[in-house]
Amino acid sequence: MEIYLIRHTTPAVAKGTCYGQTDLDLTDSLSEEAAVIRRHLPAGIVSVHSSPLRRCARLAEYLFPAHTVRLHPDLMEIHCGHWEMKHWDELPKEDLDPWMKDFVQLRIPGGESYLDLFERVNHCYRSIRDGQAGDPGGAQAAGDAIAIISHGGPIRSILSEMTNTPLIDSFKVFSLHYGCVVRLSDEGGVWRHEVLSNPVPAEKEQHKPKNG
Repeated sequence: MEIYLIRHTTPAVAKGTCYGQTDLDLTDSLSEEAAVIRRHLPAGIVSVHSSPLRRCARLAEYLFPAHTVRLHPDLMEIHCGHWEMKHWDELPKEDLDPWMKDFVQLRIPGGESYLDLFERVNHCYRSIRDGQAGDPGGAQAAGDAIAIISHGGPIRSILSEMTNTPLIDSFKVFSLHYGCVVRLSDEGGVWRHEVLSNPVPAEKEQHKPKNG
């Protein structure tokens, strides 16, 4: 079995904005970025799963127009609570500083911690992998390929559990850009991962304060 993890393409949002579960659209570069993604996908995708947020669901429908896209709320990005759509550099330091020191355990005010994200995403991922997430016929057969379209945080969470990488190190270990494609393969009961495509953006993403 193979599973292809795909991060959504470039979202339509100003750089430096804190966003998680805000339902952003994609930029006009969708077709160009999707063409790169397609080059790394096999023809035999049997099921497609996606975060319901527009930036993922729209990409899933664009890449796989012949498939029914199964939407899973647990594949959404971290819930940024009271920080949604505020600029990282304008967030109150009394809330931001403790979270920056322990973002794995501490919840964003009104939102989630990275551990909350990790637990819900991996529960959902295991259900998809083991054929319990709405696919007809139960568990996937050997040789089947599954596509999961999600966000940077959820994909890092899946890779962290698979590789026993501490969550606090996951952003350094897994540098995943918009439109990346990661192949997971079951090799005799041992899951391996390979980054097939990871286009470096012209402008670096900002998901923390500039001085953070």
